[in-house]
Parts: sequence; structure tokens; C-alpha cells
Amino acid sequence: MSDAVPPSGKDGGGSWWRRLWRPSVRYSVAALLGAGIVLGILLWGGFHTAMEATNTLAFCATTCHEMHDNVYVEYQSTIHYQNRTGVRAVCADCHVPRDWLHKVARKVKATGELYGHFVGRLDTKEKFEANRMRLAENEWRQMKATDSRECRNCHSFTAMERAKQRPRAQKNHATAEQRGKTCIDCHKGIAHLLPAEYDEAADEANLDTTPAPAAAGAPQPAAKAEGAAPPAAKTEGAAQPAAQTKAEEKARTSSAPMDSPKR
Repeated sequence: MSDAVPPSGKDGGGSWWRRLWRPSVRYSVAALLGAGIVLGILLWGGFHTAMEATNTLAFCATTCHEMHDNVYVEYQSTIHYQNRTGVRAVCADCHVPRDWLHKVARKVKATGELYGHFVGRLDTKEKFEANRMRLAENEWRQMKATDSRECRNCHSFTAMERAKQRPRAQKNHATAEQRGKTCIDCHKGIAHLLPAEYDEAADEANLDTTPAPAAAGAPQPAAKAEGAAPPAAKTEGAAQPAAQTKAEEKARTSSAPMDSPKR
């Protein structure tokens, strides 16, 4: 009678806990270990498959109409979607970290966005536009905090061939790191429309406005010699360009005005 298991209460709960850790009398250790390994592989495989499925462009673009009707449409007209090289950066490339730890953390954080979806916080274009600035600032803040980590999956200062860049880009990329700037400081709105409230002039503060140094070997302007004669003043009646002289001559010899239409 002393081995009877109480049906409920504190002692009953403790007994079930002990049973959980009691060696099995029906299955061998090898069988239990094998079953645990198989179950672990299935659970891990299912978890990993779900993670990758939610990173696809099809999932991001079609699962939520908030994305499909707004930012996905904008993204389709950008160089990240279609370009001459055929390399496409999908949503996850810019918004989901690649390393496992930060990826899981981002996925967990994203589950909180499901509440907004189900209660209809952004279920119309008007609601989305009203919240666009807040949503954009959240994303910019996150990218700034990670030093534009996802941008750097594809872009890096060391891989840039600056000779093929425009002078302004060359200058800013050369000094960006020294000035503590990161990609998102200057490249907001690269894949989505900027909010109506955003002041694009604010980006100018992130640019390098110092004068560019003269190129090596470039001729320097000659210094003005002391006592040099000032440039000669234009004399009245100086020769005019040939075209203008001919036009004036025609006007003098014709009774019709110069600007009269041809008939």
C-alpha cells in the first residue's frame, strides 16, 4: 500500500516528476536515444524550414496585404529588384540578419507585428501612409545601430571600384568611416518611398562638404604678377561674331524685320 500513487495533490505531482526521470523498464537506452535523435532532427528541420520559408520574397510579398499593396509595389521599380546584372536583393536580404542568433532574435521580434496585422492597424493605404514615417524611423534606427549590417552583406568600402563612381560618391565613400557614417545615413529611400514628412535636406548633414583636394599633377593657376597690366577693356565697335554681323547686315539691306516669319 505504501507504493500507491496519490491521485492528486502535492505528492501526486512529485510522483509524476519522479516517473519522468525513472529508467524505462520497457525500452532500451539505445532505443530511447535513437528516438530522441530522430525527434530532434525532425523538430530542428521543421524549425529551420519555417525560418527559410518566411525569408522568401513570395512570403513577404503575398502573405500580408500591407506589404503587397504598399512597399512591395515600390520595391519593384528599384534597382534592388531589377538591374542589368540580374542580381536581386529580396526583403530578407535587407531586413533579416544572416547569422543564426540575430536571425532568430529578429524572427521572435517579428511575431509581435502579427498583432497589428490581425487588429488591422495598417489594413488600408491611408493607415499605412499615416504610419509610414514611424515605420521608416524604426527601421533606420535599427540599421544605424547595427552599422548597416545587412547592407554590408553585399556592399563594402574595400570592394568598391571608386574610379567608376561619380566624384561626389568617391569623396563621401572615402571619408565615411572616418566621419562615423554608415550606409543608411545617406541612402534612405533606396528601395521604398520616403515618408512625406521626411526632410531630404537632413541627409546633406551626413555628406562630406569639405573642398576636394587638387589632383596630383594638375596645373595650378598662375599667380598674378605684381604690376601686371590689367586686362584690356573691350573697345567700342570691336568685331562681333560672324553670324551676328551677317544678321545685322541683312537687317540693314532688307525692308522686312529680322524676326518676321517665313512665308
